[in-house]
Amino acid sequence: MKNKLKVFRAMQDLTQGNLAEKVGVTRQTINAIEKRKYNPSLELAFKLARLFDVKIEDIFIYEER
Repeated sequence: MKNKLKVFRAMQDLTQGNLAEKVGVTRQTINAIEKRKYNPSLELAFKLARLFDVKIEDIFIYEER
């Protein structure tokens, strides 16, 4: 799934580690999401959206296959 997580993270001047700590995951999880190797759970997607004060679909772009 495409995402703009890196963009939102940069706008808040957060490292992958900082962001991971704030949402309760590892830095590797954030890295995998940004590289499109892992799709977050719905719970994690909501946590990220709440943290950046945006809608989930502002961060994650669903693509039908």
